[in-house]
Amino acid sequence: MKMKKVLAAALVGAMAIGMFGCGGNKDANNDAQNGQDTQTNNGQLRIGMECGYAPFNWTQQDDSNDAVAIEGGGGYANGYDVQIAKKVADGLGKELVIVKTEWDGLVPAVQSGVIDGIIAGMSPTAERKESIDFSDNYYVSDLVIVVRADSPYADATSLADFAGAKITGQLNTFHDTVIDQIEGVEHVTAMPDFPSMRVALESGIIDGYVSERPEGISASAANSNFAFVEFDLENGFTYNVDDAAIAMGIKKDSDLTTQVNEVLAGISQEERDQLMKDAIANQPAAE
Repeated sequence: MKMKKVLAAALVGAMAIGMFGCGGNKDANNDAQNGQDTQTNNGQLRIGMECGYAPFNWTQQDDSNDAVAIEGGGGYANGYDVQIAKKVADGLGKELVIVKTEWDGLVPAVQSGVIDGIIAGMSPTAERKESIDFSDNYYVSDLVIVVRADSPYADATSLADFAGAKITGQLNTFHDTVIDQIEGVEHVTAMPDFPSMRVALESGIIDGYVSERPEGISASAANSNFAFVEFDLENGFTYNVDDAAIAMGIKKDSDLTTQVNEVLAGISQEERDQLMKDAIANQPAAE
């Protein structure tokens, strides 16, 4: 989906936004690499996410707006993904545990059993489906390009308008792969996460980055210097529907997939839309 994020080097403190990284420890990533299964309580639903991709997930310092404590400390996680995860956990009768995990560590973590699932704005791409299973989609969106509001690209209406522009995307996501559809683009090396891309855009290192519409709304709401460009079907990116969707990643051949789909089926589109509106309204603002 637009969120096929498929989607993530730490911000390095260049921008004091609460969503920059989940905080907490990186044990989940280490355990995944070592093949260690840390699950000991069947009453828990352990969900991995970056906690740095608003409005889907971010880090905040308190439990306001129904945020959930991050395992190991380091603050609280909130956002659209967190609220969907809460509904899934409630529907399964389990306690939700948020496990801060770097983007590239998410799939290994679910494969090894360190986490039960990935709810992190991740798209069920064909490549990912070779490694893990996915639930039904819980959100679908469109691709946009986030730019500076005062740049000549802010008034763009087609990919052709970005010829010569310095554009990047998140590392290991389909967002980065579609950039070469722009004729004459200067494809800047992919960056590890969205906070890094926002900093690069603010400083002029890049002219824009590919994102999904909710993140574009989030970026422009958090920073008045940012805007995002949307495209119609004829003038935008070409991609598979699954690439623009978001689903929960689950270990291969797990019974959990069917159980999660049953819960998701009970969440109406109206409720999903409201959760996204609330996430955009509640996201941390840049200082």
